[in-house]
Amino acid sequence: MEIENGTQIKYNGRTSYVNGFTDEEIGDDHMYTGIDTPLRQNAFEMSDDDKKIRIAELFAEIMDVMGLDLSDDSLRGTPNRVAKMYIDEIFSGLNPKNKPKVALFDNKYKYQQMLVEKNITFYSNCEHHFVPIVGKAHLAYISSGKVIGLSKLNRIVQYFAKRPQVQERLTNQIALELKQALNTEDVAVIIDAKHLCVSSRGIKDESSATVTSYYGGVFNTPAKIAELQNYLND
Repeated sequence: MEIENGTQIKYNGRTSYVNGFTDEEIGDDHMYTGIDTPLRQNAFEMSDDDKKIRIAELFAEIMDVMGLDLSDDSLRGTPNRVAKMYIDEIFSGLNPKNKPKVALFDNKYKYQQMLVEKNITFYSNCEHHFVPIVGKAHLAYISSGKVIGLSKLNRIVQYFAKRPQVQERLTNQIALELKQALNTEDVAVIIDAKHLCVSSRGIKDESSATVTSYYGGVFNTPAKIAELQNYLND
């Protein structure tokens, strides 16, 4: 990796282009390349423990480059703390072994209207700058004969949020997981989030928020969208 013209970063001797634009030209503009989280095929060949060791080594090097004194009592354990946090907490959703197991139950109450779980708080991280995304997720579905435990809806949100993310991808990943788990197209996902890459750096706009949505099946009609919005606005 080398610096070109003081700004553009080259990886393996090549300048990165997307749709004809360099990373530097794209700057803070939003990029979203697909529904699947970009992962190498061998992403999980290394054990979690080995990953923590390697991340701690690399983060210590970053701190050293910034001029921090790692012999200081307050900083000495920071590389290990960061490594553990990355693997076990804020990016734990990258590893499929952490995917929540979903148990379904017969809809014995014969409830045929929408079920809404709203205001699910989540913390994610922007994949462009690795700074937090903080928001609320609202999920809804109509049973096709099976129902899911309410806590599992929260766990599905947390699983996909705990990885470097783009909000559009997060919305779609949650929706697709619900569709597959519940065997129905009748799902809706709305996410309202604040991006610290916008509020704490760059444009530094502290008041803006981003809203994304997915409406599947019967939810993709004006009447159902209005009904769902009424529930959310209560």
